[in-house]
Amino acid sequence: MASAPVSPSERAPFPSKPSRVNTKIEVTDSKVSANRALDLLECFLSFFSTSLVNFIRPPLHPSVDPNHVLAGNYAPVSELPPTDCVVVAGELPKSLNGTYTRNGPNPHHQPKGPHHFFEGDGMLHSIRFSDGQATFCSRYRKTYKYALEDNVGSPIFPNVLTGFYILVDLGRCAVAIGRVIKGQIDPMKGFGLANTSLAFFSNRLFALVESDLPYTIRLTEEGDIETIERCDFAGQAFLNMTAHPKVDVETGEAFAFRCSPVPPYITFFRIKMNGQKQQDVPIVSMKGPTFVHGFSVRKQYIVFSESQLEMKPLKLMICKGMPVSAELDKVPRIGVLPRYALTESEIMWFDAPGFNAMHVINAWEEGEDEIILVAPNVISIENLFHNIEMVHFSLEKVRINLRKGSILRTTISKKNLVLGSINPSYLGKKNRYAYMSIGEIVPKMSGVVKIDLELECEVSRRVYGAGCFGGEPLFVAKDGATEEDDGYIVAYVHDENSGVSRFVMMDAKSQTLDVVAAVKLPRRVPYGFHGLFVRESDVQNMD
Repeated sequence: MASAPVSPSERAPFPSKPSRVNTKIEVTDSKVSANRALDLLECFLSFFSTSLVNFIRPPLHPSVDPNHVLAGNYAPVSELPPTDCVVVAGELPKSLNGTYTRNGPNPHHQPKGPHHFFEGDGMLHSIRFSDGQATFCSRYRKTYKYALEDNVGSPIFPNVLTGFYILVDLGRCAVAIGRVIKGQIDPMKGFGLANTSLAFFSNRLFALVESDLPYTIRLTEEGDIETIERCDFAGQAFLNMTAHPKVDVETGEAFAFRCSPVPPYITFFRIKMNGQKQQDVPIVSMKGPTFVHGFSVRKQYIVFSESQLEMKPLKLMICKGMPVSAELDKVPRIGVLPRYALTESEIMWFDAPGFNAMHVINAWEEGEDEIILVAPNVISIENLFHNIEMVHFSLEKVRINLRKGSILRTTISKKNLVLGSINPSYLGKKNRYAYMSIGEIVPKMSGVVKIDLELECEVSRRVYGAGCFGGEPLFVAKDGATEEDDGYIVAYVHDENSGVSRFVMMDAKSQTLDVVAAVKLPRRVPYGFHGLFVRESDVQNMD
């Protein structure tokens, strides 16, 4: 995961003292003595843990060693208020007005002990377009976790993936439990990072992560990004949901699920256009606590993958590594559930040996009996968290026959195509084109290819150049477009040779994905995860 070094001037300084935010930790007079004792205990445990880290503990695995994980363009950056940008190649289309925002991890404080790349505090990097001009901004998601740690001035929550990686790290957990007992931390307010993706539905923009509820975000006319609140969808009692809800552009409904390490392991639900969450549909027939990341929704069905990746929280408590691991003896399955099912009574399961899909590009129905699913299959899934440089992706088309109860898998490409997008108007409908990133070492992508799903082949590509890497390519349709591929592919691209990051816009219809415009950003954008384009009309109508 390592990349070119970042100069000290480019690296975000971890705060030496807390910068106050709106969320406050209230301490009453009756709790002063208890809090002083807790503070002394925290200081002791911190000193004890640091001493063991520095003098006793053996070297950390590179995948959780902060010195490795946060090197180069993985290093965090500080917030940046709205700043004008310079177009250095081509010209931004004046008809394309709106905001492209990408989510990703960006630790606010120096990690204490093991740290996985997936665990950094969420930061949104946004570029707003107006009449051919661009404004860039970077802001942290002001989550409950962020606000508490900002007040304290250091990490106080155990990390989900590495919080109990070794026995000494239980000290921070003990302090966190003490804060819960003293009323300083309310676990019902969540401890998620909001660092994975974005979604727009019910006239609201959400920042999401699997371990928590989403946070609503507001984009200002000046190009700034504001965190509004943690959203429970009209007071519904639930604690987390997928980072990849699917939105039906015709009905305005959002479909989602939540995973759990205890039965039921997955529960589906939908959210009406007015923001009202509907009843849960627990899937009790799932064999184990599978980590489900992506899924697909069609006109009649919901399709998801029960992979070999499972959540094992007990491994944390006995210090046996990460709580997510691959069960290689398990046979993966594909689940098909009626779109508006009220129970799982009509669910259909299909064995799919070796098929581990974390993200779904698209799926659609052909006739009454078949569903087509397109997704990158994760090869060597056992390396996904510890040795990600050894992971390879194979783009597959899966034909699911509901009448025969069978599947037929076809490999479209073995060229390590990792993340991708389609024209969002075709979500859940038959489409022809997908735009996929060329994997280097996730999440570093060396270029983008256009895949013809009908011909099942690559039809065009663009490589960013030596030492240049981007992330997930996002398709943005032109205003008034009538053809599926009439639009742009956009991504942030970082040059590790110069340390400069750019926003790149490519012509999706051209034979070589020609660059329409390149915008030099006022500072680098660390590698991250998923992005979204919100048109100006939607920005103006946000609740």
